[in-house]
Amino acid sequence: MRLLVLLFAIVVSITLSACGGDDESDRTTTTASPARSSAAVTVTPKEGAMEFTLTSDAFTDGESIPARFTCDGDDVSPALKWQGVPDEAQSLALIMDDPDAPGGTYTHWLIYNVRGQARALPEGVEKTDRPANGEGAVQGSNDFGDNAYGGPCPPGGNAHHYNFRLYALDGILDLDPGASKESLLKAMEGRILGETTLTGTYKRR
Repeated sequence: MRLLVLLFAIVVSITLSACGGDDESDRTTTTASPARSSAAVTVTPKEGAMEFTLTSDAFTDGESIPARFTCDGDDVSPALKWQGVPDEAQSLALIMDDPDAPGGTYTHWLIYNVRGQARALPEGVEKTDRPANGEGAVQGSNDFGDNAYGGPCPPGGNAHHYNFRLYALDGILDLDPGASKESLLKAMEGRILGETTLTGTYKRR
């Protein structure tokens, strides 16, 4: 009888150990599963791909914008150039605004449907709805009420910051000339492949 009891105890012990092993394995699998799922949706940048950047020969990022490009000068748009545009980009759009304006962010320039293959805009983009030197682009309505570039023109006091934001888009936007900033932002929703910003400053003397 003692032998039977001993054998029964051994069998029960082995069975419980096996069940414990299964539970540990399940927990390990459950913990690892989300990591595998996360890795499956991670987008890896192409090896050697350039960073999407926007620059100007007129000023460097964070520095003062020359008076030539403001209301104190010729009020022409500065030359801009960019690199690292995503391969899938079909068009580009640019918004220039002043977040330091007394009444809230002030829009100085809206230009969209720039050809996706373009890599620059020249100095002095024509102040028309569809500038001939605008790489196929259309211009929206700025807060001066013009479908054109309007240069920095802050009140006296501290320097204002002017952000030039360039967006790479997956298609051509269905927008006519004169679109508002709000309309442009709405049209770009879900279509932005990349974004880069160049910031300049200006202070009236």
